[in-house]
Amino acid sequence: MRNGDERREKQPMEDIALHIALLVAAGIGAQWLADRLRIAAILPLLLLGFLAGPVFGWLDPDRLFGDLLFVGVSLGVAIILFEGALTLRFADLAGTERLVGRLIFFGFPISAAVLAISAHLLLGFPIALAALFGAIASVSGPTVVVPLLRAVRPKDRLARALRWEGILIDPIGAVAAVILFETLLASLEAGSGSPWWWQLARVVVIGTVAGGIAGWLLGHLLRRHLIPDYLHNVATLAIVLLTFALANRFAHESGLVAVTVMGIVLANMRAVPREGILDFKESLSLLLISLLFILLAARVRIDDLIALGPAVFALLAALFLLARPLAVLASTLGLDIGWRERVVLAWIAPRGIVAAAISALFGLRLEVLGVPQAGLLAPLVFAVIVASVVVYSLTSRPLARILGVVEPEDHGALIVGANPVALAIARHLHELGVELLIADSNWNQIRAARLMGLRTFFGNPVSEQADRSIDLVGLGMLLALSRQPSLNALACLRYRSEFGSRHVFMIRHEPDEEDREAELLAVDVRGRLLFDPAMTWERLADALSHGATIERARIEDETTLDEITRRAGGEAGLLIAVDPAGSIHPRAEGSSWRPARGWWLIYLERAAADERQDAYPGRDSSRRASASPSSRNSSASPRRRASSSTSRQ
Repeated sequence: MRNGDERREKQPMEDIALHIALLVAAGIGAQWLADRLRIAAILPLLLLGFLAGPVFGWLDPDRLFGDLLFVGVSLGVAIILFEGALTLRFADLAGTERLVGRLIFFGFPISAAVLAISAHLLLGFPIALAALFGAIASVSGPTVVVPLLRAVRPKDRLARALRWEGILIDPIGAVAAVILFETLLASLEAGSGSPWWWQLARVVVIGTVAGGIAGWLLGHLLRRHLIPDYLHNVATLAIVLLTFALANRFAHESGLVAVTVMGIVLANMRAVPREGILDFKESLSLLLISLLFILLAARVRIDDLIALGPAVFALLAALFLLARPLAVLASTLGLDIGWRERVVLAWIAPRGIVAAAISALFGLRLEVLGVPQAGLLAPLVFAVIVASVVVYSLTSRPLARILGVVEPEDHGALIVGANPVALAIARHLHELGVELLIADSNWNQIRAARLMGLRTFFGNPVSEQADRSIDLVGLGMLLALSRQPSLNALACLRYRSEFGSRHVFMIRHEPDEEDREAELLAVDVRGRLLFDPAMTWERLADALSHGATIERARIEDETTLDEITRRAGGEAGLLIAVDPAGSIHPRAEGSSWRPARGWWLIYLERAAADERQDAYPGRDSSRRASASPSSRNSSASPRRRASSSTSRQ
């Protein structure tokens, strides 16, 4: 690593501003690329850092930010840890508490010991330095675990356990590393310093008390509405940073414990408005993760990595094949966990930003004090981080899929409304193998949906009961088809954060003049409007009541898309397309709707006796494709997976 004590000339203000702007743009670009390629975002971020730093020399973080670099890194890690802890509700821990506790209190020491022994035997590290390396290299963290879980999508139990472990292990691992570091310093400085148990007690007590008080105080202020709504986000940010800094002032590295405890306390307080804060912190954490990985990867020098020699590959083999598997094996003994889940647990343990930051800080100081091979500490930790991120990111999802412990793809849809219009559309989607959940508060309509074999939720889809009971696994879209416009709009507002604004749709209704004005004003809070402007819920319901039917046809070679459009009475009658992969493509505003060969089209077919052209205005289609005749009872492609027959009450 670069020597932090070297003095470098100051950068012009314009250069610093340009570098920061480019870093932000590059980081968000890497996140976008990772989303498009469905890979963990850390991979392109690390690649960007290496290319910009050691490879091409465009970015020198130490020269650019000087002593403020690690101050900023520490504050960024504090915000990321708080954001992760803010999602840790004790109710979500149910069923995994023993596993999480064992992974932290049994798994972490075992992993650290294996890595320490490996560093001592393979690289010749002194025992104290090897122990410090083992503690640092065993720390994962939400910066790498959460993006990886998003890409892998393991079963819910595994995902919850790994998420809790990743967030809690950060402060615990940091505290263990600090204690070992201080013990090493004490031995180098003729016995100065406090006993390790005193340091541990001080860090844990100060961090827990500071975090607990700060979390309770902030929750009380928010619950009593003593902080204006527009200040919720910035006030929370200010209190997080202040708590972190004050705790560190009294006990080194207790700040990480404090912000973690603060987030957990706030997450489990009742009647505290957290959604806005969580949205803000998620966006901020996303930006910080992007910047931190690029900056810290840019500090690595190729010469330092080469100096590690071929022995580093043997150490990495010990990391992947011994340290984590032994930790998981010891942590899961006696627990009701299948071997497939154990294998996945043993293969998802990427190292994160806390390990990178701590190794850089400790390595510099130990090198100054003359500890043998201390200069290799930070490069070795970075090699572990890069290898773990690359290997786990590229192999975890295929492994989980082979073992059958991944959640289904989110091709399904949550349909609000079990009225005849909604059920007519849902029947075809269900028969095409699309995972559906029908939500309605009308018992008779829910009963009709259950008789069709559909998975249902009986109740208000925007209630607290729905938040606790609705399982969105396998669902990636909202189709609000209720006869109540207000419920449709509320459902879109509620589930936008779950599915994204691109995948939240609501059906049009026939408005009067006041409703039309309200609809125009509420564009930013409603979902995307479904179907042709002429195809409102009222017109669909009226057409169905007069003998029209919802049908489907598959585009093949024999029939053109014009033929299907003719059956639908014009383009206005075309409703939804389903591609061969089972993804839903509703005809809606702002969508480029181009059904292709092999796709299924769901459309409204008028009754033969009803030739009224004013039912909905048709439009001629000039596009050609081929389709097979539709039949209400035509065979559909098999289900991607069996739909649960259990309905929630």
